[in-house]
Amino acid sequence: MMGPFVPEPITDQLNLVVALVLGVAFGYVLEQAGFSSSRRLAGLFYGYDFTVLRVFFTAAITTMAGVALLGYFGFLDLSAIFVNPTWLWPAVVGGIVMGLGFVLGGYCPGTSVAALSIGKVDALFFVLGGLLGVFAFGEAYPLVASFNDSSSLGPQKVYEALGMSAGAFAFLLIVVALAAFAATGWIERRVNPQAPSKSHAVLPHRLAAAGLLALGLVLLVLPERKAAVLASVARPEYAAAHPLDSIDGDELAYRLMDRDPNLAVYDLRSEDRAKARPLPRATALTMDALFQRDLVPALSRRHVTKVVVGETADDAANAVRVMLKLGYVNVRPLSEGFDAFARDILAAPDAPPTREMRGPALVASFRSQARQAILAQLEEEKKRGTVKKATKKIAGGC
Repeated sequence: MMGPFVPEPITDQLNLVVALVLGVAFGYVLEQAGFSSSRRLAGLFYGYDFTVLRVFFTAAITTMAGVALLGYFGFLDLSAIFVNPTWLWPAVVGGIVMGLGFVLGGYCPGTSVAALSIGKVDALFFVLGGLLGVFAFGEAYPLVASFNDSSSLGPQKVYEALGMSAGAFAFLLIVVALAAFAATGWIERRVNPQAPSKSHAVLPHRLAAAGLLALGLVLLVLPERKAAVLASVARPEYAAAHPLDSIDGDELAYRLMDRDPNLAVYDLRSEDRAKARPLPRATALTMDALFQRDLVPALSRRHVTKVVVGETADDAANAVRVMLKLGYVNVRPLSEGFDAFARDILAAPDAPPTREMRGPALVASFRSQARQAILAQLEEEKKRGTVKKATKKIAGGC
């Protein structure tokens, strides 16, 4: 499946087609890397061929760097990436079983399919054995169910479990990979007279190692995108250089009363406060949601005025500065916060219509009419059950 890109370039209808194409391409790369040869794969355990280790480390570093950089530049929603839950002891036992199968059969499940696709007979027996194992596990599941569901650790990220930042872990992994490349090359050349590493040119590999270390240093100092944006907009000089075009309570009330189709209201208040005193046509908003892809299509509509309502004026202003920093336009904070809006509009006393074109009587009459119109819209939404809420993600992946 495609990753959670922002904006999403692949529709749900094309997702499975793209997944199929990528799967075929992945199998082709495995075959070209020599992973269709059980002898080459088993060489990892006997010390005469470490191609598997090199390819796996290279894939891990490439993916890790790509995810980090895409996340930093806002092209990938890292919070939407599914992380498989961890069951510690079942994973240990499963790893031992799979490792023994790898040593004895020379394949793992993915490489066996790649080898089978080019007609390897040993791969055929390995795949059949794997299917038989799946069937046996399914039949025996009631006997091992309690162990299978034991020692749950939930979704685990390695760098969080180690208590370090993602950048520090990336740098450490690159250092470990380079050390492993050097050590396994030395072992390979002494065990195998025809070792693949004997044909490696020294200078290009040293330059590649230097490039990898440079990449590791970049990832080490690369700040997390959300933290970088929040730190940037929190600076006093940023606020001074980016004055905001706020909207007052009367203008918001008028546009709500007029059912303006080019108005979108985003409510920063807590769920309890928003539920107790809702606003019509309001979408729940959090600072975290601004860095995710769910709201990107709605917030990207340039012709729509996006009004942010917070508990206070400062809450709304901070969110609007973040939105502007992220590239959204036509975003305005409610100038005095929700409490002032509730006091002036939602709690406005009844006032008779007036023909005066100005003065306190006209303001009081307008606010009274706005209160009635807004309450009527809330009642309509309550009956229809159409009060907007932020979209929730569905976890999935492999």
